[in-house]
Amino acid sequence: MPLTDRQVRSFKTPERPKKVSDGAGLHLLLTPNGSRLWRFSYRFAGSQKTLALGAYPHVSLAVARQKRDLAKGQLAAGIDPSQQLKVEKAEAKVVNGNTFGTIADELLKKETHEGRAKTTLHKKQWVLSLARPALERRPIKDITAPEILAVLRKVEAQGNYETARRLRATIGQVFRFAIATARAENDPTFGLRGALTTPKVVHRAAITDWQRLAGLVRCIWEYEGSYETRAALKLMALLYPRPGELRLAEWSEFDLAKATWTIPAPRTKMRREHRKPLPSVAVEILQELHQLTGCRSLVFPSVSSPKRSISENTMNAALRRMGFTKAEMTSHGFRATASTLLNECCKWNPDAIEAELGHVGADEVRRAYHRAAYWEQRVELAEWWSVEITALIN
Repeated sequence: MPLTDRQVRSFKTPERPKKVSDGAGLHLLLTPNGSRLWRFSYRFAGSQKTLALGAYPHVSLAVARQKRDLAKGQLAAGIDPSQQLKVEKAEAKVVNGNTFGTIADELLKKETHEGRAKTTLHKKQWVLSLARPALERRPIKDITAPEILAVLRKVEAQGNYETARRLRATIGQVFRFAIATARAENDPTFGLRGALTTPKVVHRAAITDWQRLAGLVRCIWEYEGSYETRAALKLMALLYPRPGELRLAEWSEFDLAKATWTIPAPRTKMRREHRKPLPSVAVEILQELHQLTGCRSLVFPSVSSPKRSISENTMNAALRRMGFTKAEMTSHGFRATASTLLNECCKWNPDAIEAELGHVGADEVRRAYHRAAYWEQRVELAEWWSVEITALIN
């Protein structure tokens, strides 16, 4: 006789495994550990087989019968229910491995192995976190452009237009990685390029005339804050690197005898090693600074922890204390200052200036040519610039 729910609930735990039939191949397997397991027995291609249908009470009697009837239908169609279940599980595993979240994590892991800067990776993780609530568990091949646009619109609605554009670009990176690894066929973000509001470009504040630069240089050389901060600002004015390249610098990168600074690839924007000539004034500053921090790996260690560098805001805060607002000058602005004034003086090859700024393009042949052809001119340029800067002090 068929089982009832009351019977199933009332069965006692046996000392040995026991089968209780419900009919048509379905039975309940009672085990000594208290489990109640639904099983469907059938024959396929002359062999006796058993299909697991789940455990009671998670799978009720009614659901177990539905699963049995589905299996019987498969048998009638010449399909082995056990083999079909394996196929479905394998497909589910593939789908779960091809979700947006899984592929995004793989991309981040790949870029970590490639030596991307921690700050870059943290920013990308944060940007992706804006998309994860909606796309995390979605199979990437099923995600459509309207779905992505809905995510972007939420960011736009908060007035974060640049973040929305960056999010679209980052989602596109995930899709292109999926295409490269044969888990997607197209990038839906391509068609969304014109859908977002274009943010107003706000350039980093910078002083770009000699007269105002003279006032800034005098303030830096007379700065009464910490010696390390004053030295960092002097080097920013003389060498105009990216702030992160300088504040994270280690003594091992400097060869003061040869007057060179080799910035390692992971810390440059182009992810390529960048060698800069050091003018004599910069060498003197570094030699003096070495007496204070030379016993540590970092050139500019934090006051709170010698294992950490000074923060991103240290130099900007010093500029504010000198009276320069964020609309007038920033630590990153030294690059625009140097680029503008070096190009305006017409003494130097523009390509040499670009090479000195670390703007050399990706082409390997052109990059090698820049490095070889312009090094001597860059040495002269660095010395000339340092003379012009120090002349502004008086």
